[in-house]
Amino acid sequence: MRRTGSSYRRRDKYLRFVVPALLVIVAVIIFPWVFTVFMSLHDWQVASPRRWVGLANYANLLEDERFRAAIGRTFVYTLLAVVFPVVIGVAAAVVFHREFPLRGLLRSIYILPMVATPVAIALVWTMMFHPQLGVLNYLLSLVGLPPSLWVYSPQTVIPSLVLVETWQWTPLVMLIVLGGLAALPVEPMESAVIDGAGAWQIFRDITLPLVMPFVMVAVVLRTIDALKAFDTIFTITQGGPGVASETINIYLYLQAFSFFRIGHASAVVIVFFVIIVACSLSLLALRQRLRWA
Repeated sequence: MRRTGSSYRRRDKYLRFVVPALLVIVAVIIFPWVFTVFMSLHDWQVASPRRWVGLANYANLLEDERFRAAIGRTFVYTLLAVVFPVVIGVAAAVVFHREFPLRGLLRSIYILPMVATPVAIALVWTMMFHPQLGVLNYLLSLVGLPPSLWVYSPQTVIPSLVLVETWQWTPLVMLIVLGGLAALPVEPMESAVIDGAGAWQIFRDITLPLVMPFVMVAVVLRTIDALKAFDTIFTITQGGPGVASETINIYLYLQAFSFFRIGHASAVVIVFFVIIVACSLSLLALRQRLRWA
């Protein structure tokens, strides 16, 4: 009987900690998602009664050319916003892994863009992108290049936004890869040097394969972050000019808070969530294969 009473007391103490946590999870995570699914099955607009439409909102998304174009822009933006920071970040990590004077100071300066808030960065870059008053066109004129419209042209707005993303988040990739380089054994590199291998051969055949799991971590984090990018794009372009930089997040915001199509926007949320999960699982599976290859 004492053991039974003791087990009951332990279970009671256990429930005191578990139940509040479960209630928080239900209130903060589960209920919003269930309610979002519920809203996506209704034709629901602000100041209008909701009407059950089933999967009609999802069918309308498939027929919405503007939504399909937003998906394409999102993937293009994500691809560029992952490739450039990863390539430059790996190169920077290799450089900062070596010993040289003022390495600590330069490394601290290099990671400063990552510390600033995205909206503040976006406002500064908006002034730099100005065709007449911006410093970027002035720098182009110094090297004899013609001025650019940057974010004011449909042809250059996505690359310009990727430039901001690359400047801000390359330091994150550098830090992740730098941690991986610090954990690598030095024996394979020393043996390669003794055998006469050059710096590029050592990096290509030894360093890069060993540090690839860390690179994949950076790729996963950057992919998720770029897919859901909103604050920088909205602050600089609001999806313009026209709809040239309207990604899924911008499209979602406009549907919900400009056009007040709550049911339609909720369907976008569900579809966007599925896209993010699919991309994340694919990258994690690839990382697992590279880890054990």
